[in-house]
Amino acid sequence: MSILVIGVNQRTAPLSLLERFALHGDRLPKYLDALMASDNISEAAIVSTCHRTEAWVVAERFHGALSDVRDVFCDLTYLPPDEFAPHLLTEHDSEAIRHLFEVAAGLRSVVVGEHQILGQVADAWEAARLHGSAGPTLNLLFRHAVEVGKRARNETAIARNVTSVSHAAVVMAGDLLGGLSGRSAAVVGTGAMGRGMVGLLAERDVASLSIVNRSLERAEGVAAGVGASIHPLGELATLLRDVDVVFTSTGALEPVITLEMARAASEARSARGVEQPLVLVDIAVPRDVAVEVAELDGVQVLDMESLQAFAVRGLDERRREAPAVAAIVDAEVDRFESARSSRQVAPLITELHAWAEMLRSAELDRHRSRLADLDPEAADALDAVTRSLVAKLLHTPTVSLKEASGTARGDRIAQSLRDLFDL
Repeated sequence: MSILVIGVNQRTAPLSLLERFALHGDRLPKYLDALMASDNISEAAIVSTCHRTEAWVVAERFHGALSDVRDVFCDLTYLPPDEFAPHLLTEHDSEAIRHLFEVAAGLRSVVVGEHQILGQVADAWEAARLHGSAGPTLNLLFRHAVEVGKRARNETAIARNVTSVSHAAVVMAGDLLGGLSGRSAAVVGTGAMGRGMVGLLAERDVASLSIVNRSLERAEGVAAGVGASIHPLGELATLLRDVDVVFTSTGALEPVITLEMARAASEARSARGVEQPLVLVDIAVPRDVAVEVAELDGVQVLDMESLQAFAVRGLDERRREAPAVAAIVDAEVDRFESARSSRQVAPLITELHAWAEMLRSAELDRHRSRLADLDPEAADALDAVTRSLVAKLLHTPTVSLKEASGTARGDRIAQSLRDLFDL
């Protein structure tokens, strides 16, 4: 059996493709079921964020599992495999383990060291566990990944001066506008990133802050204590005409700011003599702002690709922490492999030796009447010889299994032993 990761992320695929892979929580069970329906897959989990959709599976047969995961992605994206295959990340065993640990540690995020990804990895594990698709191998893997993420943040400065994508979005907008103090801002969406941006904007002394959401009840909870006004989604078009910057982070499958809305807002602002372009910061995947809006005069759109470029410029300090985090990842990969080997090998070796001892004892019992004339000393010698013979026969397969445990070769040896001895 192999641990396999297949998916896309901001390093392997453009934003337009990441949007097609976006998998929100209410659709997750369907695709976990689809993965588990495969004869080639025994365990499955999916890590899905704004920047990545990656399926983690325990593969009974590598190539069969790879093909089955691609079929699931075809269903998710409505694309033929040749359109996304060049952008797929595909790793197995040690490299797959290392990838998840680096994701949890924040090394593979758009904003290196951001803290939200650790919670998202933990949420993916919990979802798979509750759904019944995470078994012994993935439970062990994801538990180690969460521990790696915590160690990276506690023992290094990888997360110093950075909190999340929300933080980076607010800083990016502030840099563009020459500061946010005295500006009017609106936040669309009250998920984790929306709530984070509301808090950060309140700290930056904006002149006015509006929260737009489909559920006013949820918006009221977010607005409490920060002096923000709340608005239904139907008032967004009007707000676009009056604010300096809008941040969007909804889970909508279609744009909440259309070309028509943005054009009308731009024309209204121009008629009033407003020279500052309307700034739209869209950190949603799929995008909340229609792609065509970026072509309008009087509107400036910053999306996840803009955020990625912005984040790269601020990496120097955190990059200095990368070797320390990599050392933690290396140690944890070794620790996981050791734990995995112990869990896989020890029960099989015990079962193999128990099976052999059962046969030895049964054969002695079957010939007990013919051995009745043996004196106690000879009977003990016969018992010792047969035990020694069984031990010698099992020595080579036992040593080979221990030495190869945790590798593809070890998995093959283990499966061969199970098949040959019906274990």
